Amino acid sequence: MSESTPGPLPALPVTFRPARTRAVLLTVGTALFVVVSLVGLLLKQLGPGERISFVFTAALLAGVLFLLARPKAVADEDGVTVVNIVSRRRLEWAQILRVNLRPGDPWVFLDLSDGTSMPVLGIQPGIAKARAVADARALRALAEARSAARPGTARD
Repeated sequence: MSESTPGPLPALPVTFRPARTRAVLLTVGTALFVVVSLVGLLLKQLGPGERISFVFTAALLAGVLFLLARPKAVADEDGVTVVNIVSRRRLEWAQILRVNLRPGDPWVFLDLSDGTSMPVLGIQPGIAKARAVADARALRALAEARSAARPGTARD
């Protein structure tokens, strides 16, 4: 696939997610839970309530990291499902006017037909910039192809 021209469209359904960031967050969350829980359980001077609070705190911290690993965008024949940290939204292809990833953006933004912009945290250039750019281009090509393929869809 060339860097300047889009290649063939990806086969649908396709899931876009920051794989390296996700792997780091899930690994750190699991390790944090295990270490903090073990410390709480192995300290002899702690009572049962304190031990439970260590495990509860470890689960809470790991849960936050697991939530941060949740973002993704799933494109299928009918549209895109955007899953961010605590929200999920289904968009039809006709609702997506533009897919943006400008230099310095923390993630992709979708310009929507209702005049709003929506972040897609599932495509973020943090650790893997080249992957994020390729994913943004693929999503842009899919949005353009799917919107243009439907008669009666207005593109501004």
